[in-house]
Amino acid sequence: MKQKFDIITSTCVPLPLENVDTDQIIPARFLKATDKAGFGDNLFRDWRYNEDGTPKKDFVLNDPTYGGCILVAGKNFGSGSSREHAAWAIAGYGFRVVISSFFADIHKNNELNNFVLPVVVSEGFLAELFDSIDADPKTVVEVNLPAQTVTNKATGRSELFEINGYKKHCLMNGLDDIDYLIGNKDKIEQWERLNK
Repeated sequence: MKQKFDIITSTCVPLPLENVDTDQIIPARFLKATDKAGFGDNLFRDWRYNEDGTPKKDFVLNDPTYGGCILVAGKNFGSGSSREHAAWAIAGYGFRVVISSFFADIHKNNELNNFVLPVVVSEGFLAELFDSIDADPKTVVEVNLPAQTVTNKATGRSELFEINGYKKHCLMNGLDDIDYLIGNKDKIEQWERLNK
């Protein structure tokens, strides 16, 4: 799952639903696992599959019209419980970016910790993205992490997005928190020697 970020250009999967909570992203019955493997198979499980395990044809992840590594979601994505498993499922499915006009804070941080970039855009820009994807499912979006811009290639319109400088550094270098600390081991040990 650790992948360096730079510029991601991809088609999108639209999920124009508001208030998608973490139980809808990954139902509670899957939370017993402590390994990230296989969570992508159960992303949006109850929306994606019938009780007998057959795919629901009307759910977007089962529609071959849409694809790519960018999920475009409605406002207030990832609300509800703080389960990190929701971010595991998003990453495990193969999404590298989630675009929404608002994320629940804990879920947003969980995505960042799992190398998924949550991009917050204005409601107007989000509506435009949904319109573009609806008009042409092959619409491409460019997410430029160094410049902190997201661009709708169908309209040419861009917006800036915010990201914590530390998390930006980690994503661009493929580092989790432990990797970052190990990379600064000498500085930490020097500080400890000087501050005894």
